Amino acid sequence: MIQKKICMLGATGVGKTSLVRQFVQSIFSEKYHSTIGVKIDKKVISVEENDVILMLWDLQGEDEDFKIRPSFLKGASGYLLVVDLTRHETLVTGFSIQKMIEREVGEVPHLILFNKNDLIEDFEIENTEIRTIASSEKTFKTSAKTGERVEEAFLNLAKQMI
Repeated sequence: MIQKKICMLGATGVGKTSLVRQFVQSIFSEKYHSTIGVKIDKKVISVEENDVILMLWDLQGEDEDFKIRPSFLKGASGYLLVVDLTRHETLVTGFSIQKMIEREVGEVPHLILFNKNDLIEDFEIENTEIRTIASSEKTFKTSAKTGERVEEAFLNLAKQMI
């Protein structure tokens, strides 16, 4: 059996924990619980006839008081960079995290998840910005609340890592 570490990265409150819960347990809670440090979950999936254990490292969100360090990515096979469609500043934070990873770790399989796609009326990130990013990055619009494209995103990253 193959084991792969995936890091969930992004600003505080973008929905990293909710995405993991939706993927692993198929549940969503309206209650917000801020992750302190790291929470690790696992899920066994099948990728190209291989059983794969995904170790999901849900890291504390980056903000003024906490910066993600390269050491958190040690041993990671890939990462999901999560952006909140309803808060433009999370896109800026996400790009800052991505630049740090490229500089300190190098090229690692990853996806950018534009989360909270169910809150269309509250979007602060324009479709034109998303299309521009999608031309050079693999992106998914997701909703941890509805489950929209959540499993598809995790499976896509797993295929990149195998």
